[in-house]
Amino acid sequence: MSTTNSFGRRKALKGMTATAALLGAARAALPSGAFAQGAGPETNKVTLGFIALTDSSPLIVAKEKKLFDKYGITDANIAKQASWGTTRDNMVLGSGSGGIDGAHILTPKPYQISLGLTTAENKPVPMYILARLNTNGQAISVSKELMATGAKLDCSPLKEAFAKAKAAGKEPKAAMTFRGGTHDLWIRYWLAAGGVDPEKDVSTIVVPPPQMVANMKVGSMDAFCVGEPWNEQLVNQGIGYTACTTGDIWKDHPEKSLGMRADWVDKNPKAAMAMLQAVLEAAQWCDKAENAKELADIVGKRQWFNVPPADIVNRIKGEVSYGDGRKLDDRRLSMKFWRDHASYPFRSHELWFLTENQRWGMMAADLDTKSIIGKVNREDLWRQAAKNIGVAEADMPKGTSRGVEKFFDGKVFDPADPKAYLASLPIKKVA
Repeated sequence: MSTTNSFGRRKALKGMTATAALLGAARAALPSGAFAQGAGPETNKVTLGFIALTDSSPLIVAKEKKLFDKYGITDANIAKQASWGTTRDNMVLGSGSGGIDGAHILTPKPYQISLGLTTAENKPVPMYILARLNTNGQAISVSKELMATGAKLDCSPLKEAFAKAKAAGKEPKAAMTFRGGTHDLWIRYWLAAGGVDPEKDVSTIVVPPPQMVANMKVGSMDAFCVGEPWNEQLVNQGIGYTACTTGDIWKDHPEKSLGMRADWVDKNPKAAMAMLQAVLEAAQWCDKAENAKELADIVGKRQWFNVPPADIVNRIKGEVSYGDGRKLDDRRLSMKFWRDHASYPFRSHELWFLTENQRWGMMAADLDTKSIIGKVNREDLWRQAAKNIGVAEADMPKGTSRGVEKFFDGKVFDPADPKAYLASLPIKKVA
C-alpha cells in the first residue's frame, strides 16, 4: 500500500508554533549545568524502549554490564517494542501510564513527536535527544528475483523493472520502517538518485524491522531498508542481496538516537545524567573491535533479538557479504558507536533529517528548523555526561556542526544553506 497518509495535516502544522513554545518552556526550566549539582539521582528507575536492531546495543550493554547500576539507576527496564509505531505510542503514554520514558529511536521521530505530526490527535509531546547511538550500519536489500538487473548503489536498472511490473499489473513495493524515519529517507534518497521516483514509480510500505526477512521471503516487497541484523540474515538465508549499505550512500551518516520525554528529563535531571553516562560508557565498550563477538552473543540472546550471533557479528566487524559475489572487509565503514564522534548528536545532522522530511512533504516547508533543533537537541547534556565519564575536552567535537556533507551521487549538504541543497535535488515532492 502507498504511505501517502496523515503527514503535513493542517491541524498539525498549525500546532508547530505552540509546540515550540512548550518545548521552550520545558528547556527554560532546566538551567545549564544543573546536572552537575547534588548527589544521587532523583529516581533509580527508568524505562527505555528498543527495537531489535544492532544499533540498540548501547542500551542493552548498559543493562547487561550493570552500567546503569554503576551510576545509581538500579531499576532500568529495557523494554522490547514491536514497531516504531509502538515506540511512539508508548513514548506518548510515558512510564506513569504504562509506557516508556525514552527509547532507542529513529532520529527524526523525537521531532515528529514534539511537533505532533505522527501522534494521536496530533498531540505534541516535547522530546529531547540526549545522544546519537550510532553512525552507519544500515543497508538496502533487494529480492533475489531482481538480482539480474544489476541494481547496486546505482539503482537505475530498477526503474525499467518496476515499470514492467506495473504494466503486468503488479505494484512494486519498497519497504521501510516508519514514514519520515531514517530508513525511509535512505531508501528514498537511493531511489531518487537513480531516477526512480519513490512517490510515483514504487509504493513505499511500512514493515517493522524484525518482519522484513519473512515478508521478503513471501514476496511482499521488492526491496527494503533496515538496520542489522536483518540484511545479513536475508543474505544468509539466500532470499535476497544487499544492494548497498547506507554508509555507501553517505559515509559515517547519523542513524539512531537516545530520545527522551522532556518532562522526564526535566523532573529527574540527575537521573537523566546518570542514565546518559551509563549509555555513553556502553557505547565505548560496544565500539571496541575486541568486543565484537561478545556483543553479538549478548544482543542475540532470546530476550533481546532472538537471532543467531552469526547473523550479527560479521557486519559489526565491517565484514559484509553482499550476497551477489561482492564482499567488503573494512571496519572504517562498520557501525560506529563511539569512534569519530559517533555518539555526539550533531545539530547539523538533525537539520539534514528535517530538510529531507521537508523534501518529501512530511514537514512544513516553512518550519523554523533552527528553533526546533535548539529545543529538542541536548548536545549540552552529552558534553556534560562525556566530561563526567572522563572524556577530555580535546576529544569532543569543537562545535555543533560537522560541516559540509557529501553523498555518493555528488550532492552536497551545507548546513548553512539547506535551501540550496533542496534546490539541487531533481526528484522531490516540494516545489
